[in-house]
Amino acid sequence: MSSQKGNTARTRGQKYQNTTAFKNNKYGTSVQVKTATAKVHDGVCQHCKDVLEWKVRYNKYKPLTQPRKCVKCLQKTVKDAYYIICKPCALRLQQCAKCGKETDVVIPLTTNEEEEEGSDQASGAQKSGQRQKTKHQKLEDDDSDDFDSDGELDFPENGDGSVSDHNEVHVPDISSVKKQDTS
Repeated sequence: MSSQKGNTARTRGQKYQNTTAFKNNKYGTSVQVKTATAKVHDGVCQHCKDVLEWKVRYNKYKPLTQPRKCVKCLQKTVKDAYYIICKPCALRLQQCAKCGKETDVVIPLTTNEEEEEGSDQASGAQKSGQRQKTKHQKLEDDDSDDFDSDGELDFPENGDGSVSDHNEVHVPDISSVKKQDTS
């Protein structure tokens, strides 16, 4: 058995494998899922950041309803779920806000002034990204109809070589067609 004491190595792989990956927004995104995915986990080490991202990915992240008590200053100032140290204490002591270890912080905590500047820059970057995306889509749309190798036109030609209006649809007369009985 895999849970037997001392038996740490398994010789076979997983018995059952999922055919599709888990999606936390399978039945539509709720407000809780949207806020959890949009949250930036700052002031934590790489391990804690990975743990929090896993919780968000598999619908295990539960946000705080009331502020928690910081273990350093003993004030109710912790507003992020799973954090044990408030942001000012974590910034002052250079510690991970989740585990409390003095490791390298992946995304450093920012002050209010820096957050305002960052949000202005982020909104500008999103707008320019949308502009670039639409330009790219337009280029792809223009390229997609150039697949004719014979030099044929997409619109039918008249006998004199000019292109007829593509709005007009020429329907053949089928009133003289006789239907054969196949029974």
